[in-house]
Amino acid sequence: MGVTGPPGPVMDRDEVDRALARLGAEHEAIETSLFALQDHAGRRLLEGARLTGTTHERWAAADQAITLLWTYFDAYTAALRSAREIRARRRWSSREDLVELTELLRGESVTVAGSGPSTPASLTGPARLSDRFTLADLVERMNDLYASSLDMVVAADAVWSALPARIDLLAAELGRTRQLAHSVGVRPGEHPSGDDLERITHALTRLREDVVSDPLAYWRSAPGSSAPGGGRPDTTAYDREAQALEEVRREIDAVLTVRQDAEVRLGRLRDVLSRADRTLAEARSARGEVLAKIAAFEVPAVSGPPTALQEQLATAAEYRRSAQWHRLSPLLESLETKAEDELLRARESLTEVTQPLAVRAELRGRLDAYKAKVARLGFAEDPLLVERYDAARRMLWSAPCDLRAAEDAVLRYQRAAADVLVPRVPEQGGPADRRGES
Repeated sequence: MGVTGPPGPVMDRDEVDRALARLGAEHEAIETSLFALQDHAGRRLLEGARLTGTTHERWAAADQAITLLWTYFDAYTAALRSAREIRARRRWSSREDLVELTELLRGESVTVAGSGPSTPASLTGPARLSDRFTLADLVERMNDLYASSLDMVVAADAVWSALPARIDLLAAELGRTRQLAHSVGVRPGEHPSGDDLERITHALTRLREDVVSDPLAYWRSAPGSSAPGGGRPDTTAYDREAQALEEVRREIDAVLTVRQDAEVRLGRLRDVLSRADRTLAEARSARGEVLAKIAAFEVPAVSGPPTALQEQLATAAEYRRSAQWHRLSPLLESLETKAEDELLRARESLTEVTQPLAVRAELRGRLDAYKAKVARLGFAEDPLLVERYDAARRMLWSAPCDLRAAEDAVLRYQRAAADVLVPRVPEQGGPADRRGES
């Protein structure tokens, strides 16, 4: 092979010195970055961990890339050292030195063996087992490999730094919640919250194992970010279990509250059911009175005492005596709602049953009010008014009372009183004769 000339114009001494200074600064920066990557906690953890899944695949590639980085750096160091040695031969470099330096600093002067997939053999020659680079190309290649390797290392380290510790804290909280649940009888197979605690325990154990062996499966890259490690740990699975534990904790707190005020709540329930029972008894008594005193009026039947609720109340009391708080809690909530409904139903029943008596009382009051008004205006002795008042009064104060007939009688008395108080205008042809009305 003939000797190739320098790529482009030959560099002068000042250009060579500036290039060597720049390359020296780059060399120092690259060396610092490589040592930082080598000492990175994430890289050391990756090197010693038993990896699976995505992390296993990406670390295998990153580990090769880091090895190749050092190979490139060694070649870069050797080329820079050779250039410095040539420049150090003379204070004023000869043209031959400048040509050699130009070739070294700008040409494809760096040969790296096994830097990538070998080129297969062809008709024109054997397979290529090495690559040649300019120093600038080599720096660019190292930058790319460094960025991809650092991105993987930083992402894994970020997940390991964030999630396992949080999972451990949540597991500790889970342990305290399990003890608390056990103290109030919330156990797997006996209460839904006990089953939830068992599921959360298994889920957290599995989640921690997965995070440790495959951290990149829990990494969410930031869209559009080119910086190494741009993104954040994906806490979706952790957040889901934390929320589930919080819901269980609220359920346990509710059970604890039941344990603290169970006797008070049971007392209130007994009082509400007793009031409902008394109200129903009053409604049954009132119904008998209505049937005896009111005729031609449909009176609704009154149901018996709430025996089913009394039985459930006895069950709740037994749960309290045997400290079965997890069973007592939902039963008390159900009973409180049903007891209030029962009291409301009893009151409505009493209102419906006594409605005829209320109607009769209202008619009596209306009749007496009109009589007083008529008397105040001097018409108390009016024969028609006396007749109609007596008829209405007999109906309202007799038993059984026909309410519909009594109401009609009161209305007739009202109309007669209105005629007296506000006389009608006589029709043309003769005086008005209200006594002909019946």
